[in-house]
Parts: sequence; C-alpha cells; structure tokens
Amino acid sequence: MSQTELTRGGGPRSAAPTPGRRLLRPSGLLRSEIVLTFRRWRTLALLGVLVAVPALVGIAVKIETGDDGSGGGSGGGGPAFITQVTNNGLFLVFTALAATLPFFLPMAVGVIAGDSVAGEAGAGTLRYLLVAPAGRTRLLLAKFVSVAVFCIAATLVVALSALAVGALLFPLGDVTLLSGTSVPLAQGLLRALAIALVVAASLLGLAAIGLFVSTLTNSGIAAMATTVGLLITVQILDQIPQLDAVHPYLFPHHWLSFADLLRDPVLWEPVWRNLGLQALYVAVFGSAAWARFTARDVTA
Repeated sequence: MSQTELTRGGGPRSAAPTPGRRLLRPSGLLRSEIVLTFRRWRTLALLGVLVAVPALVGIAVKIETGDDGSGGGSGGGGPAFITQVTNNGLFLVFTALAATLPFFLPMAVGVIAGDSVAGEAGAGTLRYLLVAPAGRTRLLLAKFVSVAVFCIAATLVVALSALAVGALLFPLGDVTLLSGTSVPLAQGLLRALAIALVVAASLLGLAAIGLFVSTLTNSGIAAMATTVGLLITVQILDQIPQLDAVHPYLFPHHWLSFADLLRDPVLWEPVWRNLGLQALYVAVFGSAAWARFTARDVTA
C-alpha cells in the first residue's frame, strides 16, 4: 500500500509522511483528486440520481402521450423542448438538461465542491496532503479541476442517459431546430454535445463558490449545506421581479441560454454572456478561495 493510500484511504496515522518526503508527485496530484472524487459513494449516488431523472422524464412522457405519440404531453408547463420529445427522442436530451439544471445538477456540484477542502480537513487528511511538494496553490487548483471534471461528467451522464432512453422509447431522425430549420441527426448530436459542454461550463461559477465556502470551515456537511443554501437563495432572488436590475449578474440567470444553440443561425451572444459571467465568478471566488487557503492555519 502506498503512502497516499495509507493517509487518504483510512490507513494508520502512524504512517504519516515526514517533512521532505514525497507524498504525491505534482503530476499525480490531479489524478489522485479525480480518482478520489469519483470513487466516493456520495459521488456515485449523485450520478445515479442524475441517470434516473432523464429515465423518469422519458417514461412519464411516453405514458402521457400513449403509444400513438399523441396526448396531453404538449400541454401544461415544463421545459419548452418536451413537446418535441415524442417526435424525436434526441429532444429528451435537451429536456433532461433543462429539467435538471435548475436544481439536480447544481445541487450535485454544490455537494462535491463544498466537500472538496472541508471534507479533507474534517477527515484529518488535509495536513498530510500539504506535505506534498505541490503546495497549497497546486492542491487548491487540483481540487477545482476535479470539481470541474465532475461538472462535465455529471452533465454527460444526464445527456447520455436521456439519449439512451430517448432512442429506446421514441423515434430518432432529423432534428427540427427552434428556428424551424431541419438538420440531419448527426448534426443534432453534435449540437447536443455542444449544449452539454455549455451546461457543464455554466456550473463552474457555482463550483468556485463552493470551493471558497469549503475553505472557510472544517466541516464538510456545513460547507455542502451552505453552498446548496446559497444556490437556492440566489435562484429565489432571480425570480423576484423587483430585483430585475441585479438578475443579469446572478450566476444562474443565463443558464438556459444553451437553447440558443438550437437556432439557425446560432445566437451566440447570450451563450457568451453566460460563459463570461461564469468566468467572472470563477476569477472572483477562485481568488478568494486561494487567499483564504494559502493563509489558513491547517491543524487537521
């Protein structure tokens, strides 16, 4: 068993590294963080929920519309794409992303980001990680990149689950865009991939906020709860008409701009506005996390 496995995998504390010994090579630090993130039961449970949501949406639409593809599925509320699902299963991808983006996807990211540093401190492994020659800055960067990888993985899990269920329950074919233009299925799949990547990038602002919150406490549960609580609070503020002056500056406000990738020509301005806002949040809260973490007294 390696030194890393002893300290991060629950082995005896007596095997703690002494100053000057290599705990992790800098090149292996990121790989270690990503592997650790994805082999936790909490991460697997969150991904399992994200797999289930598109399946439930697809089954509900199939039951509602019936075998002939007609019914009440086009009425009522719900994501705008849901009326197209029965005609083309690929639209279940867009529907699932629109349905999970307000809560399920960001909640999962908030949990992972909030636990990233605080969880290590609470488990007593953070001080051992800081013995590595990478130092605090590279460790914090590795934490953020691992959360960003989770953002991509979680979004792709939703998209792939929706694609599989859509192909199983509904026909696939040429895609009619929101502008009325029809494109081949292959181009529709490329647009679906681009939309999934934009959705993943849309979650980076929240990831940076969660990372900052995680540097403020030694309790992983407190950091996760605070991050998710902030997410809910900001989304409530985004729905209050009297605060419309600040809405464009709230990180979830432009999340659904990915729909503009389904137009011909693509309306890039809302998409770039969203990505630019996320980059601003990453810069501000990433810098705050770095300032806090590099000056923090680590005793656990």
